[in-house]
Parts: sequence; structure tokens; C-alpha cells
Amino acid sequence: MKIRDIVDAIELYAPPSLQEGYDNTGYQVGNPDEDATGAILCVDVTEDTVREAVEKGYNLIISHHPLLFRGVKCVIGRDRPERVLAEAIRRGVTVYSSHTAMDSAKDGVSMRMASMLGLVDVSVLVPSHAGADTGLGAVGNLPVSMSIDDLFARVKDVFACEVLRVSRFSSGKTVNRVALCGGSAGEFIPEAIAAGAHVYITADCKLNQFLDHANDIVLVDAGHFETEECTKQIFFDVITEKFPNFALCYSETEKNPIIYL
Repeated sequence: MKIRDIVDAIELYAPPSLQEGYDNTGYQVGNPDEDATGAILCVDVTEDTVREAVEKGYNLIISHHPLLFRGVKCVIGRDRPERVLAEAIRRGVTVYSSHTAMDSAKDGVSMRMASMLGLVDVSVLVPSHAGADTGLGAVGNLPVSMSIDDLFARVKDVFACEVLRVSRFSSGKTVNRVALCGGSAGEFIPEAIAAGAHVYITADCKLNQFLDHANDIVLVDAGHFETEECTKQIFFDVITEKFPNFALCYSETEKNPIIYL
């Protein structure tokens, strides 16, 4: 099969038309018409990821975050994107990224997070132009109300978080409605409040957001990498459903770029 066949399966699930205007979902480098020998799945592409693909005999990398966000006028190794771009070209590796398209897909990142947490009666937090079943974020209910302390413990366990950054809260407080959005989505705090959520889980929240909404909702910053690592599971499920014998693996070299001390 061709690399294009693998990517077509992803784009059927997460159409590039769903991406945000600032984004660069799609092919980053490579040749879609080459025979696909296997794929590495990751959140971010690094030089190590490209070398890992080559060592495994794979010529495709599928990432969540795009390698290229801004225009590249020269490739002389000044930064990670330039170095990775050069390495991928030299090694004949195609890189495809599905970022906010996968975020907004019908069963995209936030919906997968909601499923992992066991939420029920889930709906899209911020619907897209394409309809109410696509868009950013999700909101739903816990099957059984639980204490805020227990929810924190569940979030850390489910998303493999070493730490959480949370609003000041009353220990023992009972919660049952939760909103969430993978990655950096503090701008949707008002939507989470309007949806009646007691807790909003996302990443990269700012000090003023914790301060300004202290009496409205409990903010949980669970980490950018942690809340989006599930994209690898989504890619794996989408591809293996259509191509069950295609060689796929999660990157073994990828680690959370943030170390907690």
C-alpha cells in the first residue's frame, strides 16, 4: 500500500477541513506515493524519531503536533524543525501531522479523554462549523459523583500525570460534571462554566485564569503532553481498523519534554 492510503484513513476520520486557521495539519515532508513500509506514532517529531523510523525500516511518521508551523525560507539546522526536516529528507521519511483536525474530529482527542475518564452523556464543548458532533473540548458527567480529591487521583492515574496544577479547592467537595480539552485550551474556561461543569481539565493555564475563575470552577492543568498522548492510541486504532497487518508502533524514543522535580 502507499503512504497516501494510510494518510487517507486518518483524513477520513479527521478531515483537514476541521483544522483551526492558524494550524498546519497535513503532510510536512516526504512522498505520499511511495510504498509504506511502516509507521511510527508520536506527539512531536524529533531527530531521534526519524532515526528510530529508519532503524525499524519504516518510512512514515505520524504525529499530532505539526513539524512546521511557520514558513521555512532555508534549511540550515538553526532549530529543531529545520534539523528534523533535513534529516527526514535525507533519510526518505514522510511526516504527516493531524493536529487541530484530530482535536475537532467526531471522536477526537477530547472525546477520547472523556472516554478514558469514564464520562457519560458527553457532548462537544465548543462545536465547529461542521456540526454539533465535531469541535473542540468535551463535557460530560461522571457515572457516580465523587470527591474532588478522588477525581484528582483519577486524572493523575488515567493520564499518567506526575503532578497537577489545580485551583484552590475545598477538600471533600463533591463533583459530577466535568469539562476537558486536550492541550492548551484555557480560553475555553467560560464555555466550561456555561456548560455547568464543576471541573475543567486542560493544560497551560495562566495565573490570571486560576485567579479570575477561582469562584466559578476548579481548573486542573494536567499537562500538555499528558493530555494529548492519547492521540497515538487514536492513530493506532484508526489505521489498524482498516489495515490490520500494517506495521505500526509508538515511538520508543519519545519522552515528555518536561521533567518535574
